[in-house]
Amino acid sequence: MVRSRAVKIIVPLVVLVFVAAFAKHRFIDSKMQPEGNLKDKAMDETSGIAASTINPDIFYVHNDSGDTSRFFAIDAKGNLKSTIYFKGNEQPPGVTDCEDIAVGPGPKKKQSYVYLGDIGDNAAHRKAITVYRFAESAAWASAGNTEAKPIAFTYQYPDGPKDAEAMAIDPLQKLLYIVTKRGDSVGVYTAPLKAGEGDTTKLTFRGKLFFSGLKPFKWITAADISKDGSQVLVKSYERVYYWRRQGNEAIWQTLQRPARELPYKQERQGEAIGFSADGKSYYTTSEGVFAPIYHYSSPDN
Repeated sequence: MVRSRAVKIIVPLVVLVFVAAFAKHRFIDSKMQPEGNLKDKAMDETSGIAASTINPDIFYVHNDSGDTSRFFAIDAKGNLKSTIYFKGNEQPPGVTDCEDIAVGPGPKKKQSYVYLGDIGDNAAHRKAITVYRFAESAAWASAGNTEAKPIAFTYQYPDGPKDAEAMAIDPLQKLLYIVTKRGDSVGVYTAPLKAGEGDTTKLTFRGKLFFSGLKPFKWITAADISKDGSQVLVKSYERVYYWRRQGNEAIWQTLQRPARELPYKQERQGEAIGFSADGKSYYTTSEGVFAPIYHYSSPDN
């Protein structure tokens, strides 16, 4: 009798939850319209997005494995403004698998830098990964095809190769952050931005993060830290997670607190997220020709 009553209560509740979730997705998804879309076919496997510091309304995006050594400058509507080519340090000269991009400080004061993370490693066999640093140029807002000379930094994990697609720059503590992609829990690693050119720097393990969900939907594909260092985004294929930094704590400490889940219209293969320059909103985009660009307000804005 007790079991029968429990079933009568639980089954309708389960049905109600599924109906509510379905209605929520139908309603919210229908209201979420793209800000624009990537207008050039060259941007067909977009895996990262980051807002320019010096060029208003300009964002940097890039393709992942299979592309040549380049990234793109676009506006918020997805119009291509510049293609920036460079010489990678892989053999033959090029890149392996660029998976995320960030904009932050560097060695010169009042100069912003673009960091392009060649950090992908699906088979987890790379002995080292590379991050390229470029001095950001105002000309990239309208340069067409151009070239840039980066500084290449080499990193190794302290506990063996990892696949990663999420990279961010903490502008306050001047740290590079990498969050690994796979596994039931993922790892958080850091390195100082002052790493020496030509040296191989060991990343520092800072802890693990657990995200609920099913593999591969829960795998982590992107991350960003706002330019004032106060907000953090981490993205999986299915969800967007948000934290607000408290005081002078390290970002890896921030990430240990429960995350807030933010609105996200699930994309076909969403692998890119980035704050706007003022941190009041964030953008996402995905792989695919003419992929849509979605724009959301950050919490409390």
